[in-house]
Amino acid sequence: MNKSQTLFDFQATFLQCLAKHVPNIYSAEMDPLVEKQEEMVQAAILYPLECYLFGEDPDVFLEKLQQSRTSQLCGKVFKGGETTYSCRDCAVDPTCVLCIDCFQNSIHKNHRYKMHSSTGGGFCDCGDTEAWKAGPLCTKHEAGASGSPKENSGCQLNEEIMEHSRRVFPSVIKYIVDMLIWEEEKELPVELTISREKADNYYCVLFNDEHHSYDHVIYSLQRALGCELGEAQLHTTAIDKEGRRAVKAGHYAACQEAKEEIKRHSENVSQRPLHVEVLHADVMAHQKFALRLGSWLNKLMSYSSDFRQIFCQICLKEETGSEKPCFISKLMLWDARLHKGARKVLHELIFSSFFMEMEYKKLFAVEFVKYYKALQKEYINDDHERVLSVTALSVQMFTVPTLARHLIEEQNVITTITETLLEVLPEYLDKNDKFNFQGYSQDKLNRVYSVIYDLRYVLVSKPAVWTDRLRERFLEGFVSFLRILTCMQGMEEIKRQIGQHIEVDPDWEAAIAIQMQLKNILLMFQEWCACDEELLLRSYRECHKAVMRCSSNGRSREKTVFHLCGHTLESRPYRVSADPVSIHLPLSRTLAGLHVRLSKTGAISRLHEFVSPEEFQVELLVEYPLRCLVLVAQVAAEMWRRNGLSLISQVFYYQDVKCREEMYDKDIIMLQIGASLMDPNQFLLLILQRYELADAFKKIKPTKDQDLIKQYNVLIEEMLQILIYVVGERYVPGISNVTKEDVIMREIIHLLCIEPMAHSAITKSLPENENNETGLENVIDKVATFKKPGVSGHGVYELKDECLKEFNMFFYHYTKTQHSKAEHTQKKRRKQENRDEALPPPPPPDFSPAFSNVVRILNCDVMMHILRTLLQRAVELETHLWTEAMIQMVLHLLSLGLLEEKQQLQKSPEEEVTFDFYHKATRMGSSALNAVNVLMLLEKLKRVPQLEAQKDTVNWILQMFDMVKRLREKSSLATVGAASGSEATKGDESTQDKEKAERKRKAEAARLHRQKIMAQMSALQRNFIETHKLLYENTLESQGKDDAIMEEEIISSAIDYSRIALGPKRGPSVIEKEVLTCILCQEEQEVKLESAAMVLSACVQKSTALTQNRSRILELSGDTLDPLFMHPDLPCGTHTGSCGHVMHAACWQKYFEAMQLNFRQRLHVEQIFDLENGEYLCPLCKSLCNTVIPIVPLQAQKINSEDAEAVAQILSLARWLEIVTARISGYSMKNAKGEKPNLPPFTNKGTGNSALEFHSILSFGVQSSAKYSSSIKEMLILFATTIYRVGLKVAPNEADSRIPMMTWSTCAFTIQCIENLLETEGKPLFGSLQNRQHSGLKALVQFAAAQRTTAPQVLIQKHLIRLLGVLLPNFKGEDTPSLLEVDMFHILVGAVLSFPSLYWEDAVDLQPSSVSSAYNHLYLFHLTTLAHIMQIVISSATESPAAHSSDNSEEAQSAQSFCREVCQYTSGCFSQDIPGWLVWDCVKKGIMPYLRCAALFFHYLMGVSPPEELLQVSEEGQFKALCSYLSLPTNLFLLFHEYQDTVNPLLQRWCTDPVVLSCLKGKSIAIRYPRKRNHLIELPEDYSCLLNQASQFRCPRSSDDEQKHPVLCLFCGAMLCSQNTCCQELVNGEELGAFCMFLKGVLEGQNSEHCQIVLIEGKTRGCFYPAPYLDEYGETDPGLKRGNPLHLCQERYRKLHLLWQQHCIIEEIARRQETNQIFFGFNWQLL
Repeated sequence: MNKSQTLFDFQATFLQCLAKHVPNIYSAEMDPLVEKQEEMVQAAILYPLECYLFGEDPDVFLEKLQQSRTSQLCGKVFKGGETTYSCRDCAVDPTCVLCIDCFQNSIHKNHRYKMHSSTGGGFCDCGDTEAWKAGPLCTKHEAGASGSPKENSGCQLNEEIMEHSRRVFPSVIKYIVDMLIWEEEKELPVELTISREKADNYYCVLFNDEHHSYDHVIYSLQRALGCELGEAQLHTTAIDKEGRRAVKAGHYAACQEAKEEIKRHSENVSQRPLHVEVLHADVMAHQKFALRLGSWLNKLMSYSSDFRQIFCQICLKEETGSEKPCFISKLMLWDARLHKGARKVLHELIFSSFFMEMEYKKLFAVEFVKYYKALQKEYINDDHERVLSVTALSVQMFTVPTLARHLIEEQNVITTITETLLEVLPEYLDKNDKFNFQGYSQDKLNRVYSVIYDLRYVLVSKPAVWTDRLRERFLEGFVSFLRILTCMQGMEEIKRQIGQHIEVDPDWEAAIAIQMQLKNILLMFQEWCACDEELLLRSYRECHKAVMRCSSNGRSREKTVFHLCGHTLESRPYRVSADPVSIHLPLSRTLAGLHVRLSKTGAISRLHEFVSPEEFQVELLVEYPLRCLVLVAQVAAEMWRRNGLSLISQVFYYQDVKCREEMYDKDIIMLQIGASLMDPNQFLLLILQRYELADAFKKIKPTKDQDLIKQYNVLIEEMLQILIYVVGERYVPGISNVTKEDVIMREIIHLLCIEPMAHSAITKSLPENENNETGLENVIDKVATFKKPGVSGHGVYELKDECLKEFNMFFYHYTKTQHSKAEHTQKKRRKQENRDEALPPPPPPDFSPAFSNVVRILNCDVMMHILRTLLQRAVELETHLWTEAMIQMVLHLLSLGLLEEKQQLQKSPEEEVTFDFYHKATRMGSSALNAVNVLMLLEKLKRVPQLEAQKDTVNWILQMFDMVKRLREKSSLATVGAASGSEATKGDESTQDKEKAERKRKAEAARLHRQKIMAQMSALQRNFIETHKLLYENTLESQGKDDAIMEEEIISSAIDYSRIALGPKRGPSVIEKEVLTCILCQEEQEVKLESAAMVLSACVQKSTALTQNRSRILELSGDTLDPLFMHPDLPCGTHTGSCGHVMHAACWQKYFEAMQLNFRQRLHVEQIFDLENGEYLCPLCKSLCNTVIPIVPLQAQKINSEDAEAVAQILSLARWLEIVTARISGYSMKNAKGEKPNLPPFTNKGTGNSALEFHSILSFGVQSSAKYSSSIKEMLILFATTIYRVGLKVAPNEADSRIPMMTWSTCAFTIQCIENLLETEGKPLFGSLQNRQHSGLKALVQFAAAQRTTAPQVLIQKHLIRLLGVLLPNFKGEDTPSLLEVDMFHILVGAVLSFPSLYWEDAVDLQPSSVSSAYNHLYLFHLTTLAHIMQIVISSATESPAAHSSDNSEEAQSAQSFCREVCQYTSGCFSQDIPGWLVWDCVKKGIMPYLRCAALFFHYLMGVSPPEELLQVSEEGQFKALCSYLSLPTNLFLLFHEYQDTVNPLLQRWCTDPVVLSCLKGKSIAIRYPRKRNHLIELPEDYSCLLNQASQFRCPRSSDDEQKHPVLCLFCGAMLCSQNTCCQELVNGEELGAFCMFLKGVLEGQNSEHCQIVLIEGKTRGCFYPAPYLDEYGETDPGLKRGNPLHLCQERYRKLHLLWQQHCIIEEIARRQETNQIFFGFNWQLL
């Protein structure tokens, strides 16, 4: 009494507490504050509850439990998309999987494992000894298994806690169950109602369903509630995740109105309204808390086995004397009515409790099977995914072998499942109780498949020991299963359409799909039956009865009689072409399977005890499969054309690898059973009759109807083929003495006889067993060798030569195309080996005793009649009555007969061999005078011209006749011994030799003829390439000297002129006449300044390929960005690339306009390119382009050495600076209308005559500017505007002042990219560029130089002054950046290209002469080099020296003295302790990229040939050559000494710059030189490591642990989630997925779970690209469909890296989108 009193007290107190607190805690459901709610729940309810349960502080107690808990089972529940691992060597079946942690710590890591993406809801089988043949435990869980069961069963729970648990759990569980299955919308149970007045607080709650899409729901909510898009999206996301969401709060009437509105709007969009309910606020609160309690229990279960056991006991306890189900069954039965969130909690609770305790798992399984039918029916009517249904748990129970055995014996689970199947499909039964799936629902059938899967799970592991009870229950289940097959036997019968075509194709997919689902189950049933002889015979009897019941209905017609060759057949009249026929005969086929197993086990000898010979009726058994084969033949003969595509599809699947094992193959076996048990003549007569060929072999006057003759011919071919299969196809265990391995080997041999194949292609062509294995790996190495792949493509298997003799041309799994391909390949091979082209069948294995009679059909009278008739027709040249294929088959049958007789004669004495094929074949056909025998016909056949190709085969057969004759006569035994191979004996040697010699002669003649033709072709080819040089960039290397080729051609070593690019010693420009061909009009034109413009197709794009700092914001607004100075981080540049194809500007404009017009006419078609933004595909190579570069010819510049020397005397750097300063001050004065210029002079001489000084710049040589033709000018403006538009992302504006800046910037940046690429690839600086890069760069530099002429010179001067401000302090303005904040190479390019603007006079258009520009270039280059050295020295000041022997070279000493100066100027901030050798080392390394870029720039600007050393790769030689080419001393510090007086003031100003000082004091960081080369991130070698990273990824934006779609950025290694709403952001009013946010523009990412690379550019463009991970067969595996272990292929990853560095990603995307137009509508920006 006392005990129940306290229990009652606890329950009452508990419920009162809940009634009081829960409604207050969960009061704000429209906008819940999750953290606050959780705090209140903990404080008010869970903490007191735990204190009562544990009797002490919960945290302390749980910590103690945590320390001591050990469990053998892992029990991790998988989320959707999580990676699971299965071991092909050790798993009992494929459903046994490991989580990533257990896998990494298990022995299976080194086995043949498979990876797959979980659909969710499964759990890790680590620790389950029944799931693994070996290694059931990982190292983490071994500890749990090592202790004794007593020890680790959680003995730390004392009796008091157990007592408390028994008190607490029932109340908690009852509350959870009551609330989850509570149906009242307005009221709560009495015990939870507080007497206070009930508030009128209601919620309108919207529930999730799988019928409405996201957009449907958002639309309905917006319309019904009038809410914003953002709010509707939030609601929808929550509904999808949790399963329900309150979308409106208020009084009952308001919520009711909202409910009706939502239903109305949603019904408008889709046929079904959304599921909406109005719930009282308190009901909602308690239901929410019930789920929170469920999660609390779930956590508690993981701590102790005792908690789990108490929980399971309470859940399974049935109320005494009540019919009501127990708690857990109530929840299961209510599962389909629960919302998503509740289901998840419930299933996790079942996993963490019942499935962790084997004993209770068994009891749970019993409950599950008890309500199995109800649960499956609920699921089939539900619309949630299978993962969210309690029925998905079946796999966890049915695949445990002991549990499955228990359920079969005690719960009769097989019968339960098969009955469920019949009960859920009654609507598809017709009046004859056969299935008919016309008008079926795809969704419903998909749900029915889950029941079929359950059957597969139960049968997945065969029992080792059979008890009587197991035998009886299994047989009961098998008989029940036969009832399903009975409904399928003969279902969906079809009748041949005559006259008009069928109007609507009937639904055929469902029946075939069910057949596919049942394929493995049928095989598994047969395997189970074969485990036990008694069972096999009894199953056979049951199956035979079922077949007979189905076959008895056609007996009404009278029998007819058919005579041929003195034999008679009585049979019931039936014609496939006129009567109904069905392709579905699972009963007959199951019987055939059981019959073969009877033969294999030898139990066939007892068959008569179970089925008497009278009952057997073999003719009836053969009838239906034969009809099916005839149907296939008639479809091939096009007799069923009017029945539409559905029949063709059915016939395809009937013979396809997915179905054939239980369809086509079994029909052949059934015919073999018939042939083994019937009289051979009767059997053949039956076949002739069913093929409707009875007349074709009688002496009846043939018809003139060509179609009919053709039809007959095809039917004869098909029939002969089936006869070949019946006699020759013996590779089935049971039909002959072969193993499964032999069968698979033969399949592989025949596949590889067609062509070498990839591993995946072979796997697809082999049937899978119940464990999804093909058995390929066990045998492939015996028959084939593997050839590894290159950088693209995949590895292939090639057949070993010794296996070629196994080739059988009439292999029964060949399709028609495979047959002809294989025959062609093999004949070609034999021809190459100079052997005859006969392809006789390989000797087949002997039939097993039960089938030994099959061969008798070869030598029976009817067969001989058929063979003779067909040969005779061929000999008599009745061409329309025979075909070559037919004769080929006749010859094949003859070969089979002779081989059979030969094999029998070799095994037994002649008198015992009754098989007399030779005798029958040499006997005359009749007693008539002109009668012939087969042998005579064969001799005549050799002379038939149409059968020339079969001559070798005929010879082979004649030799075989000869051999059999000798064996029969027992003549020379020696020759018999020698000729016992399948190869022929030497029949008529002399004729054979002659034939061989003739063949050889012909082959030689053909070879010479081929050679001659090839020579002619290559001559033509060379000629063609010569005339179309520019189209062939790759073939050009070998084509002699031409200017549009590589640099090597420009550099002729014969003339030894100066190879210096700068200063007075500058070498001459090497200029050759440039004649180019337009790819559009094919006309040639020389490139001249005054000619019409020619252009190169080009693509301008923003690029971060060189960035040193990915975190720098790239997207400054285009209107505010000042692109004159590039930050040394190179955060984002503008790259210009070209595909190198040339067009006339006018031709290109016409082409582009035509494309625009075409696009306007086809508005609905999505384009790969964006015409609005000037994009188009190159007409020749289809590269994506968005502009054209005008080709400006290089201006020849020669320096007169005397002039140069004269100028050298006067023009020092100091004088040059004075002149430039004066010129600039003069301009400033002009522009400032007489204001005093604020420019101090460089020297102390005073300004002197300012007017004279202003013009003195002109005294060193000027010339008039180049005059460009108007079309070149137009193109200059067009291209410059594109660079400005794309680079700054602004609208085009030809007058914008930033256009010249962008021109210089893209020129500098593109050169830097090319230098970076050459360095990465380890190629020399000159001579190794591809033609497209060479011509693109040449055009770009010349364009950048010419572009200045199209802009106002005053503007160019302004830019120049700002650029010089960085180098020369007296030009410094307010906005001039510090020395450390600019990239010097960009300054150099800008200054050099803008400098000629100083020569501009109002009246005349002048430019500097060669000598002037030589000095200008030299001094500008030296100044920027000095500044760059300064940058390097300052940034290296903070470097700590590595161990190095002190180096006292000249350079080191210069560096040391330079450092002393810098130290002095920076007031000691720069430490003078840094060793000189270290500074020199830093400078030498750091300046290399800058020098390399400068060399490229000046080479393409002036055309001066570079030194030989730059055409090779060598570190030391390269530095010297660069210094010489660029007029630098190799000791760079000498520059400072040389210009000491001039440079010191500069140095002083540079050193006192605040940014420089702050860097030296360590307050800010300057970029180091050389900049680091960017690479894609390092990827782990093993793909499972990458998956491991992905599995640990938790989205920073999302609170739940739902699996996202992780994507790895290959640029920076960050992991993001794609395709998920949590990370979508609005940018400029558009939604972008995180992946797009992360790196706008061009980016690449590895979709880590699907093993694919995603290339994305902008919002609308993207493509999937094969991942660099390959399996051992050299194949990629997108989506992990095959699941083989994957490893990184470095070559492919490098190829991807180059694709990025070459800026070809956009091009790749365009190419892939063009070839694969599937993704046009794909929203790449939401990735």
